[in-house]
Amino acid sequence: MALEAVDSQTSSGSVIETGIESDPETGSESGAEVRSGAGDVIAYTLHGNCYLNLTSRCTLRCEFCPKFNKNWEVQGYPLRLRQGPTVQQMLAAVGDPSAYREVVFCGLGEPTLRLQELLQVAHSLKQAGARVRLNTDGLANWVYQRNIVPELAECVDALSISLNAQDETTYNRHCRPPAVGAYPELLEFILCAREHISDITITAIDGLEGVDIGACESLAQRFDVKFRRRVLDDVG
Repeated sequence: MALEAVDSQTSSGSVIETGIESDPETGSESGAEVRSGAGDVIAYTLHGNCYLNLTSRCTLRCEFCPKFNKNWEVQGYPLRLRQGPTVQQMLAAVGDPSAYREVVFCGLGEPTLRLQELLQVAHSLKQAGARVRLNTDGLANWVYQRNIVPELAECVDALSISLNAQDETTYNRHCRPPAVGAYPELLEFILCAREHISDITITAIDGLEGVDIGACESLAQRFDVKFRRRVLDDVG
């Protein structure tokens, strides 16, 4: 699918449309997006990073997720995909990765559900000098019934893993996994990842009923990984 011209050409031949207006105090641009010919947002910029929107599919049905509350926007970007972008479209959407601090596989879906495409894009980006981060639910090993972390470690510099709760009961309540056993699999994924990738952050959302942020941070310390507190309804 060709990328459709909107405002200005990038060096990769894709086209950037301004998604968020310039900051009135600094004059700096706070965000831009790259759309496919069908109008889907493939890539968007926030915080100096380029975020790649691979899929709208998820392993979980988190009750706090905007899309399960019929809101597909993140910081003004409409992220619902009618069709998953190709490897070529994603690389074209990034353009020159040196323009960004990181390229992040994210969006409103679970990137590892398109594992082969993710790996192909990540390898190409690494060869171009990019720093690559993956935001994930940490359930890929459960989905594929094998350890995919060594494959990720070849092309991903950092992982941000959604822990979301300090225990299985609270996790199941808020994340609504499709089958029993997701939370232990998530914890095992963190342990597996730690053996192969040095930069790992686990996150939990402050404001969800029953979620103990202190206990989640203690789990991070026990696993010897970083922790980031997120805030309910503050997405992006």
